[in-house]
Amino acid sequence: MIKNISNLGDSAVYCDFGPKVNKETNRKVINYFKFLKEKNIDGVLNLTPSYNKLIITFDLNITSFKKLKDFLITIKIDQSKNSDGKKLEVPICCDEEFSLDIQRLEKKLNLDSQKILQRIFEKEYFCYMTGFIAGMPFFGDLDSDMRCNRLETPRLKVPKGSIGITEQFANIYTEESPGGWNIIGKTPLEVFDRNNQENPALINPGDVIQFKLITKKDFDNYK
Repeated sequence: MIKNISNLGDSAVYCDFGPKVNKETNRKVINYFKFLKEKNIDGVLNLTPSYNKLIITFDLNITSFKKLKDFLITIKIDQSKNSDGKKLEVPICCDEEFSLDIQRLEKKLNLDSQKILQRIFEKEYFCYMTGFIAGMPFFGDLDSDMRCNRLETPRLKVPKGSIGITEQFANIYTEESPGGWNIIGKTPLEVFDRNNQENPALINPGDVIQFKLITKKDFDNYK
């Protein structure tokens, strides 16, 4: 259930599902997102899901905030029937040249690098949202004792394919970009393909992934 529906500027609807950031809340967001996407509502230009919000951008010449709000209020979705996404394996190389912040993490988490990587690779991660950079997936949830703040000084360039962690989340940089996440490795996987017009993003909200450790040789030969 949407907790609050409000304007976001002149041509967007802001749907708030509450303050909690967890799978239960995010699945509600994703279920509404998929429902509205399938409806292909006249005048709706874009649907943007996040951890616990959904933004609906619309064309003022075709519809209005009131029309969309009135429609949203009538929607009834059986939240007990989760629309589960796909499961994927994401290869990562954690050689020294790719694990840019592993020494920082050792100090911050009071764990050696092998233990940090073991903890990261032993569990599955749920994709809450994509964004910031096109197709960039944000995963949760790291264990409470594996959480670390962002870098005090963000990098001007984080290499494409880098895997970062901060607070309760992990992500994958789909393009070279500024960023302040703690980088633990790099994937050769093409997570976002701009040439694929229909399905450019390999990982979408609701998907579940597990990281798989690979060698530098595997990384270099990956196809």
